Amino acid sequence: MTLAPETMTDLKVQLRLGDADDTDDGWFTVCDLSLLLPGRGVAALLPDGRQAAIFRDRAGILYAIDNRDPFGGAAVLSRGLTGTHQGRPYVASPLLKQRFDLESGRCLDDETVAVTAYEVRTAA
Repeated sequence: MTLAPETMTDLKVQLRLGDADDTDDGWFTVCDLSLLLPGRGVAALLPDGRQAAIFRDRAGILYAIDNRDPFGGAAVLSRGLTGTHQGRPYVASPLLKQRFDLESGRCLDDETVAVTAYEVRTAA
């Protein structure tokens, strides 16, 4: 099934990275909102060389976590399958299938492991 593209919008997706020189009050623009399809992730290169995995759910809520799978070491979480567990949104790594909470970054299958979760917003 192919999803119809949204009406074009000028909204940008931004992540809060902290106080970096090339950000606006700690917010870094990563992409146009129209590029995010519900249920699919995209990877974005951050100013420090790390990658973030950005997701949009079917309700339009945005999430962003580190793209690097801490179990396999590859930057692949943006390619994972999304779902919910006990009402919490998650992405399952395409490598070994560990699930990461999209709000907190906590691994649902190993409580000792977590990835960075970013605050995300849209801006004109």
